[in-house]
Amino acid sequence: MARNRVIYQSEGLYVSSGLNSTGTGGHVQLKRVQSANYSFEITRQDVNQFGQLARIDSLVLQSPTVSLDLSYYLADGYNERALGFYVQGTNGSYPTGLGNFGSGQMVSSEGRNFYIVTSAEGIDLNYSNALSGLGVIGIGNGFITDYTLNAAVGDLPTASVSVEGLGFNASTYSSNGLTGVPSPGIDPEEGTKLQQVTGVVLRNPTTGDGVTALRPGDITLNFGGFTGTGGTPTSNVDMTSSDSINIQSVSLSLPMSRTPIERLGSRFAFARVVDFPVTATMSVNALVNEVQARNLADMIDDGAERDISVTIKKPGTAVDSIIFTLKACKLDSESYSSDIGSNKSVDLTFSTQIGGPNDTIHGVFCSGSSIEAIFA
Repeated sequence: MARNRVIYQSEGLYVSSGLNSTGTGGHVQLKRVQSANYSFEITRQDVNQFGQLARIDSLVLQSPTVSLDLSYYLADGYNERALGFYVQGTNGSYPTGLGNFGSGQMVSSEGRNFYIVTSAEGIDLNYSNALSGLGVIGIGNGFITDYTLNAAVGDLPTASVSVEGLGFNASTYSSNGLTGVPSPGIDPEEGTKLQQVTGVVLRNPTTGDGVTALRPGDITLNFGGFTGTGGTPTSNVDMTSSDSINIQSVSLSLPMSRTPIERLGSRFAFARVVDFPVTATMSVNALVNEVQARNLADMIDDGAERDISVTIKKPGTAVDSIIFTLKACKLDSESYSSDIGSNKSVDLTFSTQIGGPNDTIHGVFCSGSSIEAIFA
């Protein structure tokens, strides 16, 4: 029976552990997804000749661009780990060879595959017992190009992720003698689709255990002693302090733009490398309550790099659910706004640069309470 429409209850978003993953252990369903938008664009060059007005052909000279933009409610770091970001454990230790939050994204050369599964109309996908016969959209060789955290008074903290890929296909799960679905991955060297005998097998959908969502009332910011944010250069005062500014929103952005590397003889870009250095930024909006005495000249002379952390606790507990830290950052701008009828506000912008995947001094660092096995 044909569908009349597709709404969020019928869809689920999966991600693979790697380009060549085929088994259920190499794929997981992301939790608390709020949106998933995808598209592809094929750039062609017209071929014309003297004596004929209309083009005689239109050839593809560049790799097609497949885009996926998704968002989900922030929780305990499970989704971040599934997407390939480095989320440290509660003990704060770093495995050998890894550094900041985006380390895994910066060294990846093949990307990951993403799958959007759609059940029948009116059926909750997460309560389905099997995937057979369901429609699947596949996005291959996906590279994450941006991760943004947004938290504000009155809203649930949300993470937004942008992905650029090479391959795209649509299929029906377990049809035409195939177990699972065909991989959307592309062999960058040959410019051909990956040949897999049995297809890609996904796990059955799940309702998703763990933290449902985090609340703005459980968020704490620590400015690491930036002058004028409620602390002094030698003290760390969070936003709950009586002499701190009243935070209204915070946004943390980690852009990872990539340059496709092409060569003669290859139909697709054989690599998409991150453009270094990567500049991570944090923007904070707050209501002004106190004005501290300071001088712009002193702020310019203050070359110290300080850390800013965003800590979110599990609802109703004292347990840290997830922590983001912008390490070795500096204040870039400070803008005040005041008018009739509104509270005076200030916008602060901080930034730090990441020199590479093994940089443990600068950048964004993350720790989460999730202890679930991801790919197993």
